[in-house]
Amino acid sequence: MKISIFDTTLRDGSQGESISFSLEDKLLIAQMLDELGIDYIEGGWPSSNPKDKELFVRARELKLHHAKLTAFGSTRSAKNTVESDRSVKGLLETGTPVVSIFGKSWDLHTRRALGVTEEQNLQLISETVSFLKQHGKELIYDAEHFFDGYNANPDFALRTLEAAQKAGADVLCLCDTNGGTLPGLLAEVVAEVRRRFDGVIGIHTHNDCDVAVANTLAAVEQGATHVQGCINGYGERCGNANLCSIIANLELKMGHHVIGAEKLAHLTSLARAIADVANLSPRGEQPFVGKSAFAHKGGIHVSAILKDSATYEHIRPEAVGNSQRVLVSDLSGQSNILYMLKQHGLEERLNEQSRRELLERIKHMEFQGYELESAEGTFELLVYEALHPQTHFFDVKHYEVVTKLTEGGKSSSTASVTVAEGNQVHTATAIGEGPVHALDLCLRKCVSSMYPQLTQARLTDYKVRVLDSRNNTAAKVRVLVQWAGGGKSWSTVGVSNNIIEASWNALLDGARLDLIRLAQQDTSPKIAVGE
Repeated sequence: MKISIFDTTLRDGSQGESISFSLEDKLLIAQMLDELGIDYIEGGWPSSNPKDKELFVRARELKLHHAKLTAFGSTRSAKNTVESDRSVKGLLETGTPVVSIFGKSWDLHTRRALGVTEEQNLQLISETVSFLKQHGKELIYDAEHFFDGYNANPDFALRTLEAAQKAGADVLCLCDTNGGTLPGLLAEVVAEVRRRFDGVIGIHTHNDCDVAVANTLAAVEQGATHVQGCINGYGERCGNANLCSIIANLELKMGHHVIGAEKLAHLTSLARAIADVANLSPRGEQPFVGKSAFAHKGGIHVSAILKDSATYEHIRPEAVGNSQRVLVSDLSGQSNILYMLKQHGLEERLNEQSRRELLERIKHMEFQGYELESAEGTFELLVYEALHPQTHFFDVKHYEVVTKLTEGGKSSSTASVTVAEGNQVHTATAIGEGPVHALDLCLRKCVSSMYPQLTQARLTDYKVRVLDSRNNTAAKVRVLVQWAGGGKSWSTVGVSNNIIEASWNALLDGARLDLIRLAQQDTSPKIAVGE
């Protein structure tokens, strides 16, 4: 069965905390949603703010190949005629082929929010729908608070739907606006609506009880064929139903046609791209599209997926454009190590005994507070050290860093580092913006004097995590350093009760890994590493 997808990321999603889309952001997202195969894109409420009004002007430049741009609004005000109502007129001025309006389905809202009688509310719904249909609009009627309204007064809630449908509404969308309805009750109500009404029934749920996706799927099982939601579950309070999970479940689990298998393979990239536009970090644990959705840590799990990924993966990650990942930690078994070695093309280079020793070393480091899941650079360094135990580029003889407060009220850090390679000793001094910067400059000077091939990999991120807060400022910390260079990015990690020492260890790993990578490419005696 074909299920129509109505995306309200640009309207309902933008009401989420920490989300503020610019006009250009909205236009970009609309284009991406169209390319994914979304059926309806709700652009915003043109009468509520100048940005949304301008969006519909600018949107005329968009070349949407599939989606129908939709303007959002409400039934007319009780104080106005439908012809004079500013909000209704604003919907017509957008020029969109589709209009979505909401009306009150709950007698509480009718009396308290609108201050009208039940019959007057039915008239607001009927007149507004009829007027917009007379102007050639495809009309989606959102029955706001429908499930709360049905629970309080089912007869009135159903009469609001009847008023909208008789006036010509193309879709009757049932809204769980407060997000408080559970799947069992919601399914019963949708089934009753489906029994009483012909035509297209829609569902719009919020996630306040963490069941918005489940509620949406339950509604589809009872006959809803129009589904509303937001990419990544953005939205007010706890968010709207997550369209990423809904689309994947409808296509892969329930056998419905939504966007098709080819476009489904772009779901992960779209979810992450929209998170980037929203300036929010993608949720790693998000089903289907999250970085951790197909990540495996336990040794037993990894051993099984190496034989058959279906043992611990409910779908192929590629179906939604995601990928399988294996993490290395103190929970790892040899299978994790073997998987990671294969990722680096090194599975044939370490025998079983060497792999076992590497695993024990990793577990010991994890016990000390290291985390190699996020520090793939340090893991790569450990592998190469296991492959080439005789390789030793340099020894650190001394390092020192001093931070002073200057007369101008600013701080200044001066570091000195001494390293040795055989009988050669190299010392460097540098002034940096801070102690880590100063040490990094010194280390580069010393190492590059011995190995001029050392690349100019740059530090792109620096994170500190306290591992045991009970020791207050003497607590052990973990420092994660992100590097970029040569078209690659990687992370190294250091752990210590001293934040400078932890940082220094992460810097050292970065330099040593850089040299080892060079060694794999360089055949000169100065840097070559024997097989």
